Amino acid sequence: MVVLVLTACPEGLRGLLTRWLLEISPGVFVGHVTKRVRESIWEHVRGMANTGRALMVHTARNEQHLEFKVHRHDWRPTDFDGVVLMLRPDSQDPSELPATAKKGWSSASIYRRARRRAA
Repeated sequence: MVVLVLTACPEGLRGLLTRWLLEISPGVFVGHVTKRVRESIWEHVRGMANTGRALMVHTARNEQHLEFKVHRHDWRPTDFDGVVLMLRPDSQDPSELPATAKKGWSSASIYRRARRRAA
């Protein structure tokens, strides 16, 4: 079983994938293909995705019975004691955060605090 999720990819890639997989929602493809076809699909996705993102989940012979493949995705598969989990960008070290991340209180929290003090 293969699940493939595309974000901001060209329409031609989506059309190409419908040869082997079913599109159950915009950008979400599922199907049951051989390993050879799955690897071919992944190479097409990596070649045609351009600036888009792709995430593939497929069955495998391991404890979880699945594996992840990512292409230009913020979340990345990380091994934790033999279990592969998707590491979200929010849970990274502060040193790995982008330089554009603002520090301090949000505008909403500042206004909320000011209203509480005024009341």
